[in-house]
Amino acid sequence: MGKMFSGFKEFISRGNVIDLAVGVIIGGAFSPIVTALSDKVIMAFIAAIFGKPNFDHVGEFTINGATIMPGTVITAVINFLLIALALYFCIVVPMNKLRKTKEVEEVATPSEDVVLLTEIRDLLKKN
Repeated sequence: MGKMFSGFKEFISRGNVIDLAVGVIIGGAFSPIVTALSDKVIMAFIAAIFGKPNFDHVGEFTINGATIMPGTVITAVINFLLIALALYFCIVVPMNKLRKTKEVEEVATPSEDVVLLTEIRDLLKKN
């Protein structure tokens, strides 16, 4: 029983699980922003141009009393692209810039081992 809990503790403490949990929480918090942008800005703009706030009724037709609405796929694709763009520009791009900045800082400051070896090399050159 103790081994099972230690394995679970190791699994939970891995960075990937923590990152995933943070991603889910941020995604949940970010969802209302994307929904507001989609519903109140972009779909309102589409409604101003086309007269309807979405493409659900584009290409709509009826066969034997069943209404076929291929426009709903267009609306879903547009919503997906809006969410993907918002996530990319609000999360991925800033994180990539932060990661590059961190990498530059790591390269700019040599480790203690490198500093020590450089000092030893310089001392050996003098002697």
